[in-house]
Amino acid sequence: MGRWICCLCSRVADPLMLLLFLALGCNRSTAATASPSVPHVKPSYSFGRTFLGLDKCNACIGTSICKKFFKEEIRFDTWLSSHLKLPPSSLLSYSGNYTDDAKSWRLVDITRLTSKYQHDRADKRICTSLLKTKTCSLERALRRTQRFQKWLRAKRLTPDLVQGLPSPMLRCPSQRLLDRIVRRYAEVPDAGSIYMDHLTDRDKLRLLYTLAVNSHPILLQIFPDVEGWPFPRYLGSCGRLVVSASTRPLRDFFGAAPEVAADLALQLLAVLRSMGTNDLNYFFYFTHVDAGTFGVFSNGHLFIRDASTLGIIDKEEGSQPIDGQQEYKDIFSCLTVDCQSPFVSCDSIREKHSLVMVCQELLPKLLTGKFQPPVQEKVDTFLQRCARGLGDDRGANEAIAELAEILKPLRSCDSRFAYRYPDCRYSDKY
Repeated sequence: MGRWICCLCSRVADPLMLLLFLALGCNRSTAATASPSVPHVKPSYSFGRTFLGLDKCNACIGTSICKKFFKEEIRFDTWLSSHLKLPPSSLLSYSGNYTDDAKSWRLVDITRLTSKYQHDRADKRICTSLLKTKTCSLERALRRTQRFQKWLRAKRLTPDLVQGLPSPMLRCPSQRLLDRIVRRYAEVPDAGSIYMDHLTDRDKLRLLYTLAVNSHPILLQIFPDVEGWPFPRYLGSCGRLVVSASTRPLRDFFGAAPEVAADLALQLLAVLRSMGTNDLNYFFYFTHVDAGTFGVFSNGHLFIRDASTLGIIDKEEGSQPIDGQQEYKDIFSCLTVDCQSPFVSCDSIREKHSLVMVCQELLPKLLTGKFQPPVQEKVDTFLQRCARGLGDDRGANEAIAELAEILKPLRSCDSRFAYRYPDCRYSDKY
């Protein structure tokens, strides 16, 4: 039958008839009767707008990595097949896999800036506070605020536009820091400009919303790891999810071998030193640390895993105080925190501030009971003195150097520490 149709096709003079027969198929394998259509099977591993938070945009973080989710080039946990379902949306963070070629995969962290419960509560607060309704268009409500209207008119991000926002990063803002935020904001095409002309209204709302909820992704963007800053690489955002390079939290290493604990403690001290002394003259300090603040890459390299509690003081320009900043509050000031939470005075932050917090919260869990008595006694004595505020006039760098001298002989040089191996065999640095 197929052969007869093909033969007939060749004899048809009328072009319209020819097209009709060709549509039926001049192919030996084509059946004379139409085959039943095969229904398209939609894989169950799909990303809904609600799970991602896209239904909340533009009151969200961004959309730069959404295509990766929808093309299944980002998948959760070790689930590399498409038939698996999404994890619960109530979790704060997820372990995921990321690919550029569909062949090789690398681990990533997929996180929310705050829990879904806090997000939902903040969304409700926006509607009830601004529109007096239980549900509303978040974007429409936020666009009506006095703060956002000022953002729309502004050509440059200035301290008065961020006053009262809860992020520690913005408690002591300098114009130089704010210019860096605009110039390096990764959710828009890079314009390399300190002016906000390249930001659409939508972009401005997303940037403001991110700064109001959690400045962690902004810090990863403006101080990238490729320039030597101790943060994981920012890969992008989709809705209210952020994707960054994967690290294991420091809490996973509290029971590590003595040489591993010594190595991590030395790296932690080096990070604290770089936070106080760096080429750009920014002074970083923590407002809070816990076992998830720092993380460790698979090569043993320690980074700041959660930058949400980092404050920044510009040692070059100094902070620019704003009249009435202590009293200024609006809906952006209390999306996820208590509106009554006090600001920390920029002048009250000391050089040893972060070191003392780390000595109180992290180093004892990492170093206690790990070494032989003479060394352990030195470590314990230092940590006790440090946790009390050091108790002398020495600065943080001197104290860090003291503990580093105790720990340096305790670390080893082998393949477990891939970030410095085999360099450690040939360098006095290690």
